[in-house]
Amino acid sequence: MEAADWSKCEDVERIPGKVSGSWLVKNTRLPVWAILENADDHTPEEIATEIFEGVTPETARRIIHFARSHASHPG
Repeated sequence: MEAADWSKCEDVERIPGKVSGSWLVKNTRLPVWAILENADDHTPEEIATEIFEGVTPETARRIIHFARSHASHPG
């Protein structure tokens, strides 16, 4: 999956100096890539309750949807 323009996603933030300036789930230190890395093998509910407690299933679902619908496609 190619990178999306995360600046347009309301569920994430980038703060200089926080986790090396990575895109994070808002109000956490959890990088967006960690959610996406688990998206093919786990449901948003599993991601939120079994893998990354503190992230809601709704937030995980919106981030996964955003990444899939806003990924840049070569060509």
